[in-house]
Amino acid sequence: MADFGGDIDAFRTEVRDWMEANYPAELRKEDGGQAMTEAMMGMPPSAAAKLWRQRVGEKGWGVPTWPKAYGGGGLSQAEARVVQQEMGRIGANNPIQGMGVMMFGPTLLEYGNEAQKQQHIPSIVKGELQWCQGFSEPGAGSDLASLATRCEDKGDHYLINGSKIWTSGAQFAQWCFCLVRTDTTKKHEGISFILIDMASPGVEVRPIQLISGNSPFCETFFTDVKVPKENLVGPLNGGWTIAKRLLQFERNSLSGGGGGAAMRMMFGAGSLDDMAKKYVGTDDKGRIADGDLRSRLTQHLMDTKAFTLTLMRAAAESKGNASPSAATSIMKNAGTKVGQDRAELTLEIMGSQGLGWEGEGFAPDELGAVRGWLGGKATTIYGGSQEIQSNIISKRILGLPDPASAQH
Repeated sequence: MADFGGDIDAFRTEVRDWMEANYPAELRKEDGGQAMTEAMMGMPPSAAAKLWRQRVGEKGWGVPTWPKAYGGGGLSQAEARVVQQEMGRIGANNPIQGMGVMMFGPTLLEYGNEAQKQQHIPSIVKGELQWCQGFSEPGAGSDLASLATRCEDKGDHYLINGSKIWTSGAQFAQWCFCLVRTDTTKKHEGISFILIDMASPGVEVRPIQLISGNSPFCETFFTDVKVPKENLVGPLNGGWTIAKRLLQFERNSLSGGGGGAAMRMMFGAGSLDDMAKKYVGTDDKGRIADGDLRSRLTQHLMDTKAFTLTLMRAAAESKGNASPSAATSIMKNAGTKVGQDRAELTLEIMGSQGLGWEGEGFAPDELGAVRGWLGGKATTIYGGSQEIQSNIISKRILGLPDPASAQH
């Protein structure tokens, strides 16, 4: 990418021309929420969607601020916002998504060695491989540092035994970034961060079916899994520091700070106002007929706008530093609340049409709405529950004393 010397208008023209030339015509015919609905229902991407992913991946614009040395766009924050805005203008989603983009890639760019970056970052940039997260265990959820999955040094390799729970997308992933215990005499200081090839002998994945009908989460078992020594990220027993950083990236993405695609996934596509007029009808002044719904919808739109402006302000105040901070906990709590409120309003607006599970009597967006509503209940749990985020806000932002220590 040429250096535009701060001429953002010239860059915008180039981005717009590229979008017009490369965004597949077939995708322009779809409504804004169709891709998300199909993904929620477990449908494979279309040929046009695959082509769009390939083109954006080759351009590096799926992760526009990542270094060009690893295939990223190498853009400034201002240029990245232009790419995001022009994707939104043409009605496109960022097709380069997943845990590799949300959390693992940024973490590896900070803590990985050069060989690890060269091996893993390019495939993330192009959306060629999927990653899953091996953190939570049956006995280590909110108290993650209690994890017990063992990683033993066997000389020329590590040997891993244990299990993980709620491993999102493990049945589709080729790689797993995993927290393991390498020292049983210490808690936080006995944890390491390691990369596991999911095709390794001894790895077993069992999907968990949820109330939404999908199985995005899995149980993952490791039985005498051999892992090369070079797959250790950072120092031995230094995994907790890396994990905390990764979780900041995850919360930043879940709050909507990851950009347009994250915002669409949380807040949906299309206008709730137009939807309400379609399903509920209008009065003689052209307003939504139900006055109470109209009032609550207005409040929700105000909350959404305030949240969006707050994200924009936070990005501007970062002055080019894209790294998230403890403030992502505030954004995650606020953002997931707004997203869940939208899902509730959507079903209320659709009425009985928003309660369909299958059948010809329901449109794809109606079937997607109920699945999104059910699946969205998890957003206040994964990535750290609301209670965990509130503790972080209390201690690291407000500087309040720990309740346990305050009693003494």
